[in-house]
Amino acid sequence: MARVCRGGSPHNGRMERRGVSVRVMPRANADEIVGVRDGRLLVRVTAPPADGRANEALRAVIAKRLRRPPSAVAVSRGARSRDKVVEVQGMSAEDLMRALARPPS
Repeated sequence: MARVCRGGSPHNGRMERRGVSVRVMPRANADEIVGVRDGRLLVRVTAPPADGRANEALRAVIAKRLRRPPSAVAVSRGARSRDKVVEVQGMSAEDLMRALARPPS
């Protein structure tokens, strides 16, 4: 099962799950979502991990898969790390992981 991170605001007496754990592999040969390993979504990006370029590439890869604008995708934790937490506006962590872990349509 993929890791989801709790945060956000209370919803019906419980905390709403907001983010999904992601492991980013910069300087890869292609921008792609690889799958899930050790509870983290694995994403390869061609951008280097400098000046936020890998984060921008990560946002673009996720936005493209979900058919949403990159502005709807946020790196909420780990901006300077390979291990990050990503949130998408209007999606729960469970829905986000389900949409990203399946093969593209």
